[in-house]
Amino acid sequence: MQSNTARSLPLRPQDEMECRRCEVHCDKVVYPGACLERACPFVYSYEAWGATYVGCMQKVYDVEIDFDMLKAAEESKPGFGAIRAMRRPLPMCKAEVENTYGSLSATTQCVNPEFGELPVGEPTFRVFARVKNS
Repeated sequence: MQSNTARSLPLRPQDEMECRRCEVHCDKVVYPGACLERACPFVYSYEAWGATYVGCMQKVYDVEIDFDMLKAAEESKPGFGAIRAMRRPLPMCKAEVENTYGSLSATTQCVNPEFGELPVGEPTFRVFARVKNS
């Protein structure tokens, strides 16, 4: 008979946004400052209440951030930092796995090692076959 942990592991752990299967607690995070730096085509902005807000059209992160505050934070040494990913990061996203209780990782064996494998992304090209009728 299989252990309970083995049965509870998902088919594709890389596609999950959080893992709580051990004491470490891991989350996938993205850096919205990198979206602006990389000129991501999915960044949108709008003006309201005297400020400009930016967000992600693909809802990789599900918050809207004050643009001036983001820009000011990115100019400082630590930068703005990461936001928890709400869906699978896109190939152009700066993403990583963050351990909530990293100090426990030395004493706890990860039961879901594939969770930390970020998706490589989709191919950047498509191949079409042309059929010539004779």
